[in-house]
Amino acid sequence: MNRQQKDYILEWIQKAQEDKLTILRLIEPEIVAPTVICFHCQQMAEKYLKAYLIFHGKEIIKTHNIEFLLSQCAGIDPDFNHINPLNLSDFGVSVRYPGDQYIPSDKEVLEYKRIAFEIEHIVLLILQSVI
Repeated sequence: MNRQQKDYILEWIQKAQEDKLTILRLIEPEIVAPTVICFHCQQMAEKYLKAYLIFHGKEIIKTHNIEFLLSQCAGIDPDFNHINPLNLSDFGVSVRYPGDQYIPSDKEVLEYKRIAFEIEHIVLLILQSVI
């Protein structure tokens, strides 16, 4: 892996970390703005999965679909098969606009946070050589 590829992966990780910080700020000491938290959970998961795919030399398709990205990652490493993203993709970009917006419960928010952090954990274990 050359320096440019490594730097690109690190950019994805840095952006994912910014989403993580936002999640942590909005969730403690109480959950505020649940759809915003879930949006950042979706974004964090998406960026980590894309960093993983880039690390493995895969071309990144412009998508916010966590199920699709997980299936792509699972094709490389079966550890991704056990992650159930639930409806995390539903909190992608479209949730940022008014309309038919679903407001998740506190329990759901915490579950989406857990999913995003689980994805982070798996990806960072594998990408240790890059970071």
